[in-house]
Amino acid sequence: MLTSQIVVYSQHGEPADVLSTHSYEIDDSHIGDNEIIVKTLAAPVNPSDINQIQGVYPSKPEKTTNFGTVEASAPCGNEGLFEIIKVGSKVTDFSIGDWAIPAQVNFGTWRTHALANDSEFLKIPNPSQSKANGKSTGLTINQGATISVNPPTALLMLTHYVKLIPGKDWFIQNGGNSAVGKYAIQISKLLGFNSLSVIRDRPNLQELKDELTSLGATKVITEEENGSKEFGPTIKGWTKETGGEIKLALNCVGGKNSTGVARKLANNGLMLTYGGMSFQPVILPTSLHIFKNITSAGFWVTQLLKQNPELKVETLNQIVEWYEDEKLIDAPSLQTKFDPNGDKPLHELYQEAVINSKQGKQLITF
Repeated sequence: MLTSQIVVYSQHGEPADVLSTHSYEIDDSHIGDNEIIVKTLAAPVNPSDINQIQGVYPSKPEKTTNFGTVEASAPCGNEGLFEIIKVGSKVTDFSIGDWAIPAQVNFGTWRTHALANDSEFLKIPNPSQSKANGKSTGLTINQGATISVNPPTALLMLTHYVKLIPGKDWFIQNGGNSAVGKYAIQISKLLGFNSLSVIRDRPNLQELKDELTSLGATKVITEEENGSKEFGPTIKGWTKETGGEIKLALNCVGGKNSTGVARKLANNGLMLTYGGMSFQPVILPTSLHIFKNITSAGFWVTQLLKQNPELKVETLNQIVEWYEDEKLIDAPSLQTKFDPNGDKPLHELYQEAVINSKQGKQLITF
């Protein structure tokens, strides 16, 4: 028997109040023909994880007693990296030692081990497999554990809705120094698109601009410049130099910031909203709709890829290839290692990670 520890909640609320660690047994000597047993290598904390626990996220895991809890409880965590440690007799897509990620959200990644059907996972290459395929490097633990949300969000927003002409066209984004923003900068560079990234003014402004430029940013401006009519001709000059247009906007802030971003769009442009960090509504002037035919739409990577599993595989394969070829740099995480024999239970590590998430991406490793 194999003992698994999993973080669960039976009632919605703040993570500090409702999380607990539950231990349950997995019979690793009798598994189904199409089942696999995995051990967790790492699982991060994402905003959606926190919102699910609070009960305010549209997609939530079902509460169940399958883990042996007295009350029906839901598992925490949507994203994570796992290693296959046992396979059923009819499993053909996985072998012991393979790396895998959940095929869908709501799996419950904040745990040490899991027994699941092989269809619940997608295989990604481990480092030895990458090198055997002639790659100079393989995925890191951080890259594998955080590959399902931010990189696909950036790639799909840039390619799935608007056809940008390489070498000519532009996209504009606020939150340029966010994790998705940094992926969008890099991916646009790889695809030949020009990027205009908006960031908040700060004491180390030039340092941040230099960092984003080193990632491949074409131009970086401040929120003040984004809202300034006087700065508009400068941006028009940049697009004129490339012979293209700003056809796409990526918005994760909302409020006046998103209004300024939308104003930069060319006729028939599209603004995709994938977040709302300012907690302010997206307000677009009537003139943008009537005279420029601007479209404002939402983007939710979870729903898009749930409806199109083939697109998810295709997107992940591209990201893996870029990682293996060292063309894409992952957003660093603040890592904490779980000690199963230590004094601190698993849920307390995640509670601390939630508190510290404002300092940067939190990753619990196992």
